[in-house]
Amino acid sequence: MRPFTVAILGCGNRGAQTYGVLMQARPSEFQIVALCDGNAERLKVFGERFSVPEQNRFAHEDEFLESKRADLLVIATMDRDHVRECLRALALGYDILLEKPITDSKEECEALLAAQKKYGGKVLVCHVLRYAPAFKKAAELIKAGKIGDLVAIQALEQVAYWHVAHSYVRGNWHSREQTAPMILAKCCHDLDLLQWYAGSRAVSVSSVGDLRHFRAENAPAGAAERCLSCKYVDACPYSAKKIYLEDFKKKGCPAQEWPFSQITSAYPMSEDDLTKALSEGPYGRCVYHMDNDVVDHQLVQISFANGVKATLTMMGFTADIGRIMRFFGTAGELVLDEAADSLALKVFGGETTVYPISALGETDGAHGGGDNGLVSDLYDVLTGKDKGETSLEASVESHLMAYAAEESRLRGGENILLH
Repeated sequence: MRPFTVAILGCGNRGAQTYGVLMQARPSEFQIVALCDGNAERLKVFGERFSVPEQNRFAHEDEFLESKRADLLVIATMDRDHVRECLRALALGYDILLEKPITDSKEECEALLAAQKKYGGKVLVCHVLRYAPAFKKAAELIKAGKIGDLVAIQALEQVAYWHVAHSYVRGNWHSREQTAPMILAKCCHDLDLLQWYAGSRAVSVSSVGDLRHFRAENAPAGAAERCLSCKYVDACPYSAKKIYLEDFKKKGCPAQEWPFSQITSAYPMSEDDLTKALSEGPYGRCVYHMDNDVVDHQLVQISFANGVKATLTMMGFTADIGRIMRFFGTAGELVLDEAADSLALKVFGGETTVYPISALGETDGAHGGGDNGLVSDLYDVLTGKDKGETSLEASVESHLMAYAAEESRLRGGENILLH
């Protein structure tokens, strides 16, 4: 069988650097034939990297979406562009890999579901954690009744101090007006997992949270507008020198790797390229002198129709990055800790079994191996062997939970009823 041809709309960290690179490594399954991105340098870099002819590289969405250019379209643009682009792509006859979040609008979710039904294209949403070995194993143990009946879930999303600064203070998701709320942009993965594990729809959601720290009044006395010219450059934990330059030197990255790939499109990348970008671009600005207005922490409570309860804490002030999930059952407890590389099954009155996450399967790359698992499953979806864990219909539920959480937060923690 010939490989599926692929067009990529949005050649940033997710579209090209992640899915594009993974697909390029599977030449018998995928062939990248067209690219679209408004960043000329990025378009050139990935056009050459994927051997896409110049005539198939597009700088403007309208021209790119005038006709169908491949079997599959990867949509990895900014959050509020997704539905507009996906509607046009479905009408053209594409199957689609759609980056999350889908949209911050319930009405747009409904419009997209209606369009998929009308045109018949397959849409797989990038809720990649369902494909990661650790989270799949947890689902397997719960479904097998290893902890009895599931009663409650406690989830902690450790965003990490440097990551919240990178993406939600300095980065693309710093503005409520320009992007989806942080509980959707960052935690639609977590909400999707909670709904998947609970095996039921949510019936009520409440939430509190705000922007506590990254504000002008919390800046150290005399802090400069830019890190590289600031007297606190070697002392501040959010220093761009410490977060980016020192880490880059330590890793010696010869190519584009996240988070460096969001700072400069230079390929291969040098220390001089990175320094120049930090001297001129947003990632070198002081975190206390930005125009950010999204939360840096948020807590959510969820009740599901089958009686399962869940809490989710999205916390920007953690040393580690990764998720910790505790599943409480009538016959045991299950604890998943990414940073500790551990999935522990604790049976009441019995043995404790610890599964090293790194031994559960392919965990290289982002999201604990979930990105690679998604691309692998995508091929099976396109060939008709699998319907896909994260179909459009299955993925909408997490978004409805996020909308309710943000509505509750803005209403001071009011309980919001769903469905």
